[in-house]
Amino acid sequence: MEKNKKVLVVGAGGFIGGHLVRKILDNGNEVVASDIKPKEYWFQDFDNAENYYATDMKDISNCRKVTQGVDYVFNMACNMGGMGFIENNHALCMLSVLINVHMLVAAKEHGIKDFLYSSSACAYPTYKQTEIKSAADQALAEPDAYPADPESGYGWEKLFNEILTNFYEADYDMNVRIPRYHNVYGPYGTWQGGREKAPAALCRKIIEAKLSGNHEIEVWGDGEQTRSFMYIDDCITGMDKMWASDYTKPLNLGSSEMVSINQLIDMIEKIAGIEVERKYDLTKPQGVRGRNSDNTLIKEVTGWEPSVGLQEGLEKTYAWIYQQIKEGKQDASLNYSKEAGV
Repeated sequence: MEKNKKVLVVGAGGFIGGHLVRKILDNGNEVVASDIKPKEYWFQDFDNAENYYATDMKDISNCRKVTQGVDYVFNMACNMGGMGFIENNHALCMLSVLINVHMLVAAKEHGIKDFLYSSSACAYPTYKQTEIKSAADQALAEPDAYPADPESGYGWEKLFNEILTNFYEADYDMNVRIPRYHNVYGPYGTWQGGREKAPAALCRKIIEAKLSGNHEIEVWGDGEQTRSFMYIDDCITGMDKMWASDYTKPLNLGSSEMVSINQLIDMIEKIAGIEVERKYDLTKPQGVRGRNSDNTLIKEVTGWEPSVGLQEGLEKTYAWIYQQIKEGKQDASLNYSKEAGV
């Protein structure tokens, strides 16, 4: 991104949004930061940004207000979480479609050309993710999104808004970027309360097992389902690489290092220095059976792909969550979810 620009980050109180605001400020830009959550529930909060707390972007009047005088828009806002949240809140996740619709309308009205919409690997068809295969065979490339059959609710919202964002690019001469994130994790992410994803959830469970002396944890499913997980630093770098390119279609932004949930537990056990007894619960939400990121296109477009190894990223994430638990802190999203009744 160019320096000395005014950048709007919607969803700035969330995990990726907070890291993004820090990076943009460090780059010498002015930041307008907004989030539906009140100030006390933001994951990271920066006094040198222009902050809009408790501001719901499903309301188009708020979108019009925060886009005034802005050069870039990063729409990171949506109602989301791990599979436990997504599979039990289809309507709530789908309502996030209003955020991007209204942000695009407001951006057009204010003459803003540069617009990033944050999509997800959940946009890929479920019928392509029903078996466990090798990492190469499990990898999903961008054209695989069609014929469409995305994750219920959340995935449909992502796929619809990808299409709409590209229509705005074509019809109104906008310059858009659409990263499809694959399971982003790291410090300052959700780690308890039901919205957390597998790396944080398993770090928390194993830390609690170590501190309590009861080395037994619950695992959702049989542990053989596969995913790739991208460390937050790679996510932020990847968006910067995308802006440096001229590619405006959806683009995978994820690690190609695929592991099973059981292998993920093995790695966290090594960090914790304990072994845990795994109690598998086949009744809990598991999502698709297998997924990996095909990075062929992002390497062609940017000359780069995510490179932080899972072991390295887990060590940093584990250390941060361990500190939260030792200090008796609670996840900001846990308290906000309770207040919002979700």
